[in-house]
Amino acid sequence: MGLILSLWSMESMRATWTDSRLDDFAAHTDRRFDDLNGRVDRLAVRVEEGFREIREEIGALERTIIQVGGALLAALVVLLAAMLGLIVTQL
Repeated sequence: MGLILSLWSMESMRATWTDSRLDDFAAHTDRRFDDLNGRVDRLAVRVEEGFREIREEIGALERTIIQVGGALLAALVVLLAAMLGLIVTQL
């Protein structure tokens, strides 16, 4: 008996899906997708801002590496000149 009532209830629910209810459902679905699209757009902006910050930090790191490398190269040249001067004076 319970199964028959359950099937009858499901059938009556299905029969009540009128055109106006379907239109309401479609409008509600559209609103939900519009909301989702807005959130995706905001997320895309945040991701782009994050990538911009990462690119700036990588640029700063590159400049630091170049500066340290240049200083090490200058120190090596000075060291080699000092060693050569020491060798020449000892001859």
